[in-house]
Amino acid sequence: MPQPRSSSPDPRLLLAVFAGGALGALARAGLVEGFPHDPASWPWVTFLVNVLGAALLGWAVTRLQERLPVSTYPRPFLGTGVCGGLTTFSTMQLEIVRMADAGAWGLAIGYAAASVAAGLTAMTLATNLVRRARLRP
Repeated sequence: MPQPRSSSPDPRLLLAVFAGGALGALARAGLVEGFPHDPASWPWVTFLVNVLGAALLGWAVTRLQERLPVSTYPRPFLGTGVCGGLTTFSTMQLEIVRMADAGAWGLAIGYAAASVAAGLTAMTLATNLVRRARLRP
C-alpha cells in the first residue's frame, strides 16, 4: 500500500533549489551588468547564458538521471535551481520587446528564433554526449 504524501515539502529540497537558483541568478545578473548592450543590438550575454544553461540542463539531468545513482538533491539544485536561475526566458522576452520598440523587428524575430533553436540544439547535443559516453567501455 502506497504511503500518503506529506503536504509539506522537504525543507532540504527547497534549500537545494533556493541555493542553486541564487547561484544561477547571481551569475547571470553579474554577466548582464558587466556587459550591457544597446536595445537595437544583439544581446549576446543573455543569448549565450541561455544556450549555456540549456546545455548544462541537458548534461546535468541526463547524467544525474541516467548515469549516477538516484539522489534527492543534485537534480533540483542543478536543474531547477542553477539552470533555472541562470537562464532567463523573461529577460529574453523583455529584450525582444525593446528591440521591437527600437524598430529592430528583424533583429527581434531573428533573436527569438535563434535563441530557441540554439537552446534546443545545445540541450540535445549535451544529452547525446552524456548518453554516448555511457556506451563506451
